[in-house]
Amino acid sequence: MVAIQKNTVEFLKALALNNNRDWFEAHRVNYETSRKNFEAFVQAFIDRITEFDPVLKGLEAKSCIFRINRDIRFSNDKSPYKTNFGALIIRGGRKNIHRFAGYYIHLEPGEYMIAGGAYLPPPEWLAAIREKIAEKPEEFLKIIENKDFKKYFGELDDEKLKSAPRGFSPDHPYIELLKFKSYTVVNYISEKKVLSPDYLDYAVKVAEVLKPFNDFFNECAV
Repeated sequence: MVAIQKNTVEFLKALALNNNRDWFEAHRVNYETSRKNFEAFVQAFIDRITEFDPVLKGLEAKSCIFRINRDIRFSNDKSPYKTNFGALIIRGGRKNIHRFAGYYIHLEPGEYMIAGGAYLPPPEWLAAIREKIAEKPEEFLKIIENKDFKKYFGELDDEKLKSAPRGFSPDHPYIELLKFKSYTVVNYISEKKVLSPDYLDYAVKVAEVLKPFNDFFNECAV
């Protein structure tokens, strides 16, 4: 079974302490080895979750993994590299981050996670999501109040509007669910778990619990 190697995590730790181009180029072989390990893990994850999410069949890990180079053009932080490996497993790959809900794997010392949902949906999709929640609150509540969902993800905790979104009364019975700007959840994981031989099995289980949440949003994607 494919597993995250300790050397991959150690590379990211070292990069965090030496975030400059000279060090990176001197350790490019380590980077390539670590990235290949992460890519293999992501591909194995994709292959497994297509058993219950067949729309993702044929998706390649390389289209889901984000570049390690940071865009520093408009940032005060000029560190050239991200100190994580991240992959968004979503219909069409990472370029569709604001078009569909999907699964996100994040590998970063001190912040390992599996996340998912609809991240910063554009106005039309966000409006459609809110309408669907308002029309089918029982369906949405059944998903987010499921015992396994709460076990892995807890409560919804995204950024909210301060007031009711346009078209909805402040007295709407589900107004707090309608105020969200994104609908995402996160499962944080220990480094020990990430490096364990059964991490892939664990990640697949978390994704299976996450799928109904994603489906709810993808059914109204525009």
